[in-house]
Amino acid sequence: MSEHVHKDYTGAKFGMWLFLFTEVLLFGGLFVLYAVYLQRYPQEFISAGSELDVRFGGGNTLVLLTSSLFVAMSITALRRGQKTLCQGLLAGTIVSAAIFMVNKFFEWSAKIHHGIYPGSPHMSEIAPGESVFFSIYYITTGLHGIHVVVGALIIAWTMFKIKAGSVNAGDWVVLENAGLYWHLVDLIWIFIFPLYYLILH
Repeated sequence: MSEHVHKDYTGAKFGMWLFLFTEVLLFGGLFVLYAVYLQRYPQEFISAGSELDVRFGGGNTLVLLTSSLFVAMSITALRRGQKTLCQGLLAGTIVSAAIFMVNKFFEWSAKIHHGIYPGSPHMSEIAPGESVFFSIYYITTGLHGIHVVVGALIIAWTMFKIKAGSVNAGDWVVLENAGLYWHLVDLIWIFIFPLYYLILH
């Protein structure tokens, strides 16, 4: 029986790592696209990048780093049998995801208010390099935002499984895999933040 559980655990972990690899390829492609156009339009990228608010990016970086700490601590808590603490930490992760998305909503709203969004009349008037920058910016941060929402839903589903008792101190691979996904979401943002908010300023 223990061997069967061990095989399930290994398979679940391997499957999760394969899935995460495809996610890395997806965002890696976007980062390569960014680098290619940065070389082609360096001044336009700097000009467009200066219009992004570092405070939004920095705040969201802090939020995601904190949420990753919560997830890591929740796994330790569950393995120690501290079910209530684990649930509280996971709830904190979901709250962090909500804060991240609210910040992103205000950031995007400010840009859209100024006519900076794909297909807008303003985008057709600015330099081609700036238009490319904002297009890649919306695609990358939009996809990342979707991953944040999906990650929060996975965490919520995991909390339900913990409450039901199917995820527990003796069988915590579901929580660990959910944590791996969340850490990837965090890691991707760690690349997005400097590329868009720091190095172009």
